[in-house]
Amino acid sequence: MTNRRDFLRLAAIGAGSMLVAPRIVFANVATDRRFVFIIQRGAADGLNIVIPYADPAYAQLRGKLAIDVADAIKLDGTFALHPSLGNMGTLYTNWQALFVHAVASPYRERSHFDGQNVLETGGTSPYQLRDGWLNRLVTLLPKSADKAIAFAPTIPAALRGSADVTSYAPSNLPEAPDDLLLRVAQLYDKDQQFHPVWSAAMEARGFFKDMETRQNPAAAGRTAAEALVRTDGPRIAMIETSGWDTHSGQDNRLGNQLKALDAMIDAMRDGLGDAWQQTTVLVATEFGRTAAANGTGGTDHGTATTALVLGGAVQGGRILTDWPGLAASALYENRDLKPTMDLDALIAALAAETFGLDPERTMKTLFPNRPFDRSLHGLINT
Repeated sequence: MTNRRDFLRLAAIGAGSMLVAPRIVFANVATDRRFVFIIQRGAADGLNIVIPYADPAYAQLRGKLAIDVADAIKLDGTFALHPSLGNMGTLYTNWQALFVHAVASPYRERSHFDGQNVLETGGTSPYQLRDGWLNRLVTLLPKSADKAIAFAPTIPAALRGSADVTSYAPSNLPEAPDDLLLRVAQLYDKDQQFHPVWSAAMEARGFFKDMETRQNPAAAGRTAAEALVRTDGPRIAMIETSGWDTHSGQDNRLGNQLKALDAMIDAMRDGLGDAWQQTTVLVATEFGRTAAANGTGGTDHGTATTALVLGGAVQGGRILTDWPGLAASALYENRDLKPTMDLDALIAALAAETFGLDPERTMKTLFPNRPFDRSLHGLINT
């Protein structure tokens, strides 16, 4: 429930008719490290994001959907990056990108809603847990003065839980005139309780007023960076992206999706400046797509996929995988890339190393029903 203090804060922000990405979530904790979780809703095709071009079965399975290695960004003798990810390719060259392949959550069915619930809550089955792993991560960190704020109509499942989060969606009302805002400011000028609340709200209004439209992915990256870089700003962010369900016409659609993601990450890196060196960005999806192309120029719901780990804090320039191969005998249920890397363990290791937490306790808190993996370490510069 929103109390009077929250109402004043949000009403003043809304008076600015903010044009910001509606699916960005910030969480405030007392630390200089930053952690950003970008979810790809819709099941992103990991095989055409980090391309196993040296696997002889890849081109055969993908047919016309196979990415020509001559057009891609070659990473090593086995894998290449989709050509739309030029900025990420530069991060990889600069040892600031780590790509994890054949990775999956414990979910093995192919429902978007159930898969996203498992990914966000950290359970082993859909709706097993009521709160989210990102909210539980917040509880492990020193608290700051402010609560987490979700700039979205509803709080994503990953951030629901005991950590205090307020949801806010941009107002469709016309912008309040400056005269009205001045009168309200005068009304609360001598009020010891509400004057600092109004002042903070007006500061937030000025911060967001000049942001670009919510459909611009680079603007979303800049919005996140502008918040995260502030001395008194949040240190955890979640960004929701959608449109990754490429059942048909995948070639152009995936290219456009990746170009937008690449622009978002680049704008975030640029906006963070020196703070980029203390930032970890995880990009993950609920499950992958079929190894073979379907008959409509796309791919269907699969299992294992790719996770992208980016940031100045990352010990990058490498690909982390136990590659199972794409031969018919190696496919999961005769159709999907077989999962050999645990996404939950990866998330816990990244979170623990980013914030200097005990890794075993972090795993137990974020993913209470999952085994701890001691092999995942050295992912983040500490």
